[in-house]
Amino acid sequence: MFGGERLSRLGGFSPQFPDAEALHKGLAHWNRDRLAPSAPTEGWRDDLDRELRMRRIEGAFIEAFRAHIAPLVEGVPEDADGFIAWFEALKLHGPGQWDPLFDWLEGEASLEDLKWFLTQEAAGEAGFDDLVAMTQVKVPDRAKLELARNYWDEMGRGSARGMHGPMLSRTTQTLGLAPTIDSTLWQSLCLANTMTAFATTRRYVWQSIGALGVVELTAPTRVACVDAGLKRVGVSPEARKYFALHAQLDIEHSKAWNAEALLPLVMEDPSRARFIAEGAVMRLICGEQCFDTYRAHLWAHAHPLVYAAE
Repeated sequence: MFGGERLSRLGGFSPQFPDAEALHKGLAHWNRDRLAPSAPTEGWRDDLDRELRMRRIEGAFIEAFRAHIAPLVEGVPEDADGFIAWFEALKLHGPGQWDPLFDWLEGEASLEDLKWFLTQEAAGEAGFDDLVAMTQVKVPDRAKLELARNYWDEMGRGSARGMHGPMLSRTTQTLGLAPTIDSTLWQSLCLANTMTAFATTRRYVWQSIGALGVVELTAPTRVACVDAGLKRVGVSPEARKYFALHAQLDIEHSKAWNAEALLPLVMEDPSRARFIAEGAVMRLICGEQCFDTYRAHLWAHAHPLVYAAE
């Protein structure tokens, strides 16, 4: 399905962006600032100038990324059933699937290794609940209802203790993690920047729905490995709750997302299939480049002689 030349190397894939680290740190700082609740100020015109400048940069990045992955979505089925079959096959054959990093995290990584990994992941977390909320604006009713059900689960069905975002925050606090933009690998920031661009830009709404859907499709196996690794090194059940929950819940979320959001959206307008596919593949490639970079960092410390030989 995704054989041939690997297209996941995003650093410098476009001459417009020779410095991927500077690009994604700049976008990450802007996203943090623009999405934070604030108050009116005298500098609102300057804020708008910055907004326009950064949106142009963000748009150029996303369009270059779309062009980069175009060969991977050529010939995506436009009939609804065929598209769902194509989409669900991403779990087995999509970029980054079954990366050996996760077996290693489950069976061999030390507590410090796991803490480093989770620090990178937390810094690159764009907030699934907020992404769903921003994406659902004005989408067709059946898909909107499914995104609403998903959002309600993310919000703990009205219970503060059950909210998924704060649940992850409690994990990072318990483990003493301190994620910051400037200490995070650009690959992790790229993932968050891409997801945020999709959810906050209406021309990318179908890409956002594809990207969010592929997270639900592919995450359970990975988070189960992380949960098992944390359990192995003695992390408490309460601190592991976020991962244990998503290892199970996302399986049901994925089935519902595909049946109640993707299927009717493509049935209503087959041209959406290509855009949904773009979002899914782009999200998987962002994950794949994170896994490659994490593995290189972690295994250079765990297996220094192997990496020295290479």
